[in-house]
Amino acid sequence: MRFQTRKQDDVQLDMTPLVDIVFLLLIFFMLSTSLSVNPGIKIDLPKSSAEQVKKKKTTLRVAIEATGSIFLEGKKLSLDQLREKFAAVGKAKGDDALVVIEADRKVYHGLVVKVMDAAKVSGLNKLAIATRPEDK
Repeated sequence: MRFQTRKQDDVQLDMTPLVDIVFLLLIFFMLSTSLSVNPGIKIDLPKSSAEQVKKKKTTLRVAIEATGSIFLEGKKLSLDQLREKFAAVGKAKGDDALVVIEADRKVYHGLVVKVMDAAKVSGLNKLAIATRPEDK
């Protein structure tokens, strides 16, 4: 007696939908990631060979343009408004906050000192001045 053998179909997984999903996720993450810290604020940082400061949970970025305009986290403020914001953060966070000053290299030195003084008076004692790496 002869038994008939059934021809088995080869089971294959179609990879096309998986590849499509991976590419869609890649495109989504590329478009949703912001690569610029402060878009629209033109700052030419001075060069330095010093190490970069490690970011903390509470980091306040203060940008000062060559024209003297002051920005806190991308929002334009006057020096008095900056003092008020610093005071509010100083009461809430105190020693946990880091103030990073990104001043254009053409900025009047006195303005940078005023911003630093406003931070110190508010209880924000950790200050850093942003620079760009020196060309080697």
